[in-house]
Amino acid sequence: MAPDVIQLGDDARDEFLGTGGTGVLSFAAGADDPPHSVPVSYGYDATDETFYFRLATGADSGKGDPTDRPVSFVTYGQRQGRWNSVVAEGRLVTTTDEDVALETLQGLERVHIPFVEIFGAPPEAIDFEFFRLDPAELTARTEQPVRR
Repeated sequence: MAPDVIQLGDDARDEFLGTGGTGVLSFAAGADDPPHSVPVSYGYDATDETFYFRLATGADSGKGDPTDRPVSFVTYGQRQGRWNSVVAEGRLVTTTDEDVALETLQGLERVHIPFVEIFGAPPEAIDFEFFRLDPAELTARTEQPVRR
């Protein structure tokens, strides 16, 4: 049977996302340029439907200012033998922004951002900052066997 894609409900989406995992964060670029995409680990707070990211910053990161343009975040994997994916779109906000600082502290207590060492340097030698994404658009899909 060929799979058919259906929307995941909120509870199933939250179960799939858990409190954190890995995915790809893409930063919009110019109209003629591909997006700047980077593998990331994330934390997810189902209470507020908010994602948290620990991003390497600095001139060598290639991201520029992560808050100055739209982003999309994609994570996918199998759950109960079916492929699932979640796509979140919006803008990143620095967690030190006074407008979100208290909410961020509360949200960070409810998430687990896996620490993945991919930089070829000790983590303490890399500058990281926390960002959050309150998605303007959040979609979740799963495959469903087609009945014939």
